[in-house]
Amino acid sequence: MELYLDSANLKEIEEAFKLGFLNGLTTTPTFMQREGITDVDAMIVKLSKIVPVLQIEALGDTAEDVLAEAKRQLALGLDPKKTVFKIPVSLEGVRACKMLRNEGLLVNVHLVYTLQQAYMAMHAGATYVCPLVGRLQDQGHDALDLVAQIVDAVDHYGYDTKVMFSSVRTMEHIRNAINLGVHTITVPLKIMKQLTENHFTTVGTDQFIHDTRLMTVRVKEALNGVNPIIAANTNLADAIVKMTEYGFGAITVVNADGSLKGVFTDGDLRRKIQSEGRDVLSKNIGDFEYGKAISIEGSALLNEAAGIFKSTKVDTILVTENGKPLGMLDIQDLEG
Repeated sequence: MELYLDSANLKEIEEAFKLGFLNGLTTTPTFMQREGITDVDAMIVKLSKIVPVLQIEALGDTAEDVLAEAKRQLALGLDPKKTVFKIPVSLEGVRACKMLRNEGLLVNVHLVYTLQQAYMAMHAGATYVCPLVGRLQDQGHDALDLVAQIVDAVDHYGYDTKVMFSSVRTMEHIRNAINLGVHTITVPLKIMKQLTENHFTTVGTDQFIHDTRLMTVRVKEALNGVNPIIAANTNLADAIVKMTEYGFGAITVVNADGSLKGVFTDGDLRRKIQSEGRDVLSKNIGDFEYGKAISIEGSALLNEAAGIFKSTKVDTILVTENGKPLGMLDIQDLEG
């Protein structure tokens, strides 16, 4: 099934065709008017250089007028093999369709609302016949049944015409089009962007990215650049201020020679105040006794850090390099 973009917004068009697999672009005078386009010919020429196939309107009161307009547009430099002329269905429209097809030009007979209109277009040799599903549904009609009838007619009678599903309003319309077996669908960019979205796909992808990061990223590469270090001769009140400034729930305490004294956490703070009262705030942070810090070498993979977080139930791990404090790894850093 061919996939077309339905738009006249240049930014949308440039964005969509970066995908590399769209078959072409459908546009209308109404779209162009909404975008504030005043030089229609210049816009058509510009679009023809961006998209693989361009479907544009060829209007006229008579079939001869439509043919003349199509030839005038081709004279702008359009490639007849990559340009489809859209003609509203009518007696003059299907006559124009036959005239253009006799000259080897491509035609989309559109604004189709009935099987009879589609039949006339197909019998006149239309390259595409285009029912407007959204608009039909707005009027209370069973648009999907009409599309099914048109597809069946093409298959039953062997017409060399592609059924284009247009006036797409929802992602459900895309599923409908696929189920009905249409040959072409033209879709607004806002709907096209939703076609690959699914919550479970997002969850699965995020999990793959997370697990890959754990296996390939070193701990030191995941640090946020802040190394929350404080000298052992700093009083606890000042140490708390520094801990807040660093934005960690723990701080590394070092001796005068730079060697590791220990790690002081916000949990330690609560326990000290509970056991010793407010007077503890006047003590130096180096006065306390420290056990062995939960640490990891910066060269280790995040996978090893994840194991430490899981087994120790801590939220922050001291990161060292050759025994010296390099920084703090927060459990949130595992997510990137």
